[in-house]
Order: sequence, then structure tokens, then C-alpha cells
Amino acid sequence: MLPWLSASFPHFPDTVMALDEPDGLLAAGGELSPTWLVSAYRQGIFPWYSDGDPILWWSPNPRMVLFPEAFKQRRSLTKRLRHGGFRVTLDQQFNAVINACAAPRRHESGTWITSEMQNAYCQLNERGIAHSIEVTHQDKLVGGLYGLAMGPVFFGESMFSHQPDASKVALAYLSAAMHQHGGKMIDCQMYTPHLASLGAATVAREAFINYLKVMLPSQAFTWPASSSAAPRVPPSPWLNALAEPNNADLIDRR
Repeated sequence: MLPWLSASFPHFPDTVMALDEPDGLLAAGGELSPTWLVSAYRQGIFPWYSDGDPILWWSPNPRMVLFPEAFKQRRSLTKRLRHGGFRVTLDQQFNAVINACAAPRRHESGTWITSEMQNAYCQLNERGIAHSIEVTHQDKLVGGLYGLAMGPVFFGESMFSHQPDASKVALAYLSAAMHQHGGKMIDCQMYTPHLASLGAATVAREAFINYLKVMLPSQAFTWPASSSAAPRVPPSPWLNALAEPNNADLIDRR
């Protein structure tokens, strides 16, 4: 029977209890407050559910991850990075990025990024935990991604592209900033051929959890008394490189 989580201070089952089918389903219930979300990601757990469903928490096995130094920047992408006329920014249009990610994709009628999810991640952005990378062309938002930054780990949530390779541009900048400034791992959650083509690979859930324990030790977090307050997470200095106006140098140094 799937564990039901009460809306008190977050307490998740051990990830080894996650179901094999559907892969990684761990628990239901709880809430999407900052403390619940940070606690979940810190333990290798994330929410994923549809409108009308309870909050569902997942920890799939295996886990898809991208180590920044393994990012595959093919020649066509390098050319687009240097000559495509793109501008990359950090946290300038978070709401617009998450709205674009939430829009139904081609041949799809709905989205898992519900209004409740959008509000929760916007709160995390206001508290400096969730971040967006925006790709603009001629001052128009054409691609980007968002996720949570904690120390050397970026927990990717979703990306979108309204022009060819625009989301790849965002990921290239993220990978370069992390590789050059101390970032260690990008969590991509689940396997897709697209992410695999960019250098992401699957690791066993146990290995992923061990990575988090080493990279994000529990003493690096400060937990508030209320689940609605924001916890303090380890700083991510590599974010500063993305925020620099001359961040195009990140790509030149790859």
C-alpha cells in the first residue's frame, strides 16, 4: 500500500521502498512548501502528478544524471552558440520560463506542471533556491530551463525550446558554468534519448543517493521550525558565472 504523508513536517519513506511499477513511485500526500520540496530533493525524491491527483513523490531507479564535464557539445551546437545571436541570462524571467515549460507539447493535451506546482517553484525562486536560465533572441524568450540549485548540484525540472537548439544552449551554459566553477552534477531525473545524446547517463538509485550524501551533507542545511518557511541550502557559487553580463566567455573556455 502506498504510504500517505500527512501535511506536517516532511518525513519521507526510505527510497528503497519505492515501487518497481510504476518505477519510483514512493508516497502520496504532503505538501509543496519550500521545506517539503528541499527535503525531498535532498533525499533524491521529487513530485510529479497530474491535475486532480494527490501529490505523488518519486525516486526512480535508475536515475538520469549529467556530469557537467560530460556534456556533449557537438559542432553544430558550437556554431549556433557562437553565431546564433542568443543571449543567456539567469533568473530574469523565471515565471515566463516555467509557464513555457508548462504549456502542452505537440501531440499532448495536458501538462504535469500544474498551477500548484508553478506557484510552489515560484516561491522557491523568490527564496533563491529555484533558478531559471533564459535564452533570448532579438529580445524574445525562445528557450530555457529551470530547477533547484543546492551547493554543487542542480536538480533540473524542465526545459523548453521555441527555436532549434534553444534549450540545448541553456544546458550548455549551465554545464559550462558548473564545470568551471565547482558544480558537480545535474539531476535529469528520468532517461530520455535526447538527454543521453547530450552526455547524460543513468546511475543506480543507490549510487545517486550516495552522491547526494557526499555532495550535500545534512549539516549544510538549516531547517526552519515551520514547513512553510524556507530552509537554508548550501550556496552555489557557479550561479554567479551565469549571472555575469559577459557569460559568453563560459562557452569560449570549453
